[in-house]
Amino acid sequence: MDGLRAVAVLLVAVYHIWLGRVSGGVDVFLMLSGFLVTGSLLRTADRGGIRFGAFLGRLAARLLPTAALVIAAVLLCTRFLLPEPRWRDVLGEAFASAFHHLNWSLALDSVDYLSRGDGTSPLQHFWSLSVQGQFYVLWPLLVAAAVWAAGRAGRGPRAGALVALASVFALSLAYSVYATRADQPWAYFDTGARLWEFALGGLLALALPHLRLPLAVRVVLGWAGLAALVLCGVLLQVSTVFPGLAALWPTLAAAAVVAAGATGAGPGADRLLTLRPVRYLGSVSYALYLWHWPLLVFYLAATDRTLASPVGGAAVLAASLVLAAATTPVADRLAALGRRPGAPGSAAAPRRGGAARAALRGPALRGAAVGLACLLPVLLAAGAWSARLDADQRRWEELLADGRSYPGAAVLADGGGAGRASDLPVYPSPASASEDVPATYGDGCNQTIADAEVITCFYGSESPERTVALVGGSHAAHWFPALERVALDHDWRLVNIVKGSCLFTDAPQTYKGAPYTSCAEWNRGVMAELAALEPDAVFTTGTTTSLDASAGFGEEQVVDGYVERWRELEEMGVEVVAVRDTPRFGFDVPECLASSTPEECSVEPGTSMAATSPLEGVRLPDNVTVLDLNDLICEPAVCRPVVGNVLVYWDGSHIGATFMRTLAPALDERLTAATGW
Repeated sequence: MDGLRAVAVLLVAVYHIWLGRVSGGVDVFLMLSGFLVTGSLLRTADRGGIRFGAFLGRLAARLLPTAALVIAAVLLCTRFLLPEPRWRDVLGEAFASAFHHLNWSLALDSVDYLSRGDGTSPLQHFWSLSVQGQFYVLWPLLVAAAVWAAGRAGRGPRAGALVALASVFALSLAYSVYATRADQPWAYFDTGARLWEFALGGLLALALPHLRLPLAVRVVLGWAGLAALVLCGVLLQVSTVFPGLAALWPTLAAAAVVAAGATGAGPGADRLLTLRPVRYLGSVSYALYLWHWPLLVFYLAATDRTLASPVGGAAVLAASLVLAAATTPVADRLAALGRRPGAPGSAAAPRRGGAARAALRGPALRGAAVGLACLLPVLLAAGAWSARLDADQRRWEELLADGRSYPGAAVLADGGGAGRASDLPVYPSPASASEDVPATYGDGCNQTIADAEVITCFYGSESPERTVALVGGSHAAHWFPALERVALDHDWRLVNIVKGSCLFTDAPQTYKGAPYTSCAEWNRGVMAELAALEPDAVFTTGTTTSLDASAGFGEEQVVDGYVERWRELEEMGVEVVAVRDTPRFGFDVPECLASSTPEECSVEPGTSMAATSPLEGVRLPDNVTVLDLNDLICEPAVCRPVVGNVLVYWDGSHIGATFMRTLAPALDERLTAATGW
C-alpha cells in the first residue's frame, strides 16, 4: 500500500510543479482511504462493535500534528512573503483547513484549482483533507448502521456493509456525473460528488478476500493499472472533467494494482512498489502532499512565475521531501502518545465489560488531546492576527469619519489632482480591500455564476416615489453603494438584480470559453421579473470594457443585444439609465499598491477604454439616458489606484464600496439633471 501511495503523491507533486495539471493522484488517496477505513471498521465490528470515539481519536493523533505544523508554517511565510491583500484570505482558509470545511469554502468561491495567478492560496490543497475529514466522521456511522441493520435482518456485517456501500457508490456516482455536467467547479470540491470514490475502496476491501486470480492475470492487472494511473493526468484534463465518470480512470487503475497484490518472485508491479525507497516515500506521502503545495505557491510568488522552472521545481520537490522526512517521525511520536497498552488493536486489549470501556475512552481522549494540543496554538495565533487586522480596520473607519481627510472622488469633482489629500494612510488598506464590496455580496443578493434563478432584493423606501432596478453583472453591481445613497436621499426603492459575469443582454455569452447557459436563462427570468415589478427605471451598464478577448470582446464597446434589450424595456414603459463602464487595470490593484508606489500602479485610461464613449455613435431608444462618471475615477491621462486618499479598486476592475460612496453626490447631481427626476 505504501508503494501505491508513493506513486500517487509523486504524480500529484510532479504534475502540480512542472505541468500545471491535476494528475488524479488525489482520487487514489480517497479510494485508498475508503479501502483501509472500511476494512478497519469491519474488523472492529467483528470484535464487538465500532468505537466511534477511539477511531476519531487515533485519526486526530495521527493526522493533526503534521497539518498543524504546515498551517503554522504557511501563516508565518504569508506574513513575510505574500502581500497584505492576501493575508485575510489565507487566515480564513487556515481556520477552514483546521476545521475541515475548506472544500465547501472553495466550492462557494468556484475556485479554479489549477489557477496560477497571484491569488492562488498556499492552503488550497487542504480541500482534499477536508473531504477526508468529513468522510472519517460519516463512515463509522454508515458502517455501524449497516452492521446493525444486517444483524436485525439475520445477516452478517459484511452483507450489510455491501448493501450500504453499493448504494452510496451508485447514488454518489450518479450525483457526481450530474453535478460535474451542471457545475464542474462546484462538483470538484463537493463531498457528495466524491463519496463514491471512498465507497469504491470499501467495495474493494469487501471483494479482495474472495478474489482468486491466476498469477499471469495479476501481473498484467498490476502493470496495466500502474500505467493507466501514470497516464491519467496526461491524457485527461482532470481539473475540468473530474469527479464524474472520468474519475473512474485513476480509481479503477489503483484498484487494479491493489487487486493484483503480491506476485512473489513474479514480474509483477509489486516488485517496483515494494522497493525500499518507494515504500519509504509512501510512508511520508501524507507530509509530502501537505508540504509541496505551499512551497510551490511561495516559490512562484517569489519568482513571479506561473510554472516552475526545471531547477526551481526540483528544489521545491527536494525541499518538500526533506520537510516530509523531518516532520513525519515527529508526528509519529505524537501519534504514539494517543495510544497506550490496552488500546484497541494491541495484543492486550480487553474486549468486554467496564475494563474495555475504560480502555476505549483512554485512546479517544488521548488522541483528541494530542491533536488539539498541536492545533490549538496555531488557531490562537491565527485568531490573534485576525483580531489585530480587525483592530486596524476599526482605526481606519475612525479616520474615515473625517470626510475632509478622505474625500475620494470629490477631489476630482472639485478640479483637484487625484493624489493623496494628506499624509494619512490610504483607506481601505490593501490588506482589507477585498472586503470593501457592496452590501449585496454579504446579503446573498448577487446570483452566482452557476445558478440561473433570479434573486431580487429590495432596499430603500417601503413607499417610494420611484423604483429603480439595478440590473446586470458585477460591473453593474459595484454601482450599488453610490446608487443606494441616492435612493435613500430621494425616498426611492432600489431593487438589486445582479448575476456574476452576466451582461444584461439577449445575445449569447460565454464564460471561460464555454457557452454561458445559466446567464441566458437568468436574462430571460430577469425580463419576466421586470415585467411583473414594473420599475420606473433600470440602471445598467451601457458599455463593456475588457482586457480579455476570450470573454467575447477585447475593447470597450456597446455589446450585442444591449440596445435590443433597452427597446424591450421601452415597450414596457421602463426608462433605462445606461452608465458607461469603468476602466480595468489588468492587474490586482491592492496587491500592486502593497508592494509598489501609486505611480507604478497607475495605467492610462486607453488601456481598456475607448477615446470617446461608444454610446455616442449608437442610435438609442428614447427611453435611454446615458451617464459617464469616469472623469471622477480617472484624470484625462492617467487612472490612479488612489484618489482623494481612498483606494479606488478592490481588485483589478471593480470599484470599492468606499470609493463608490464618495461618487454618490456626483451621481445624484448628474442622474437627476439628465433624467429630470
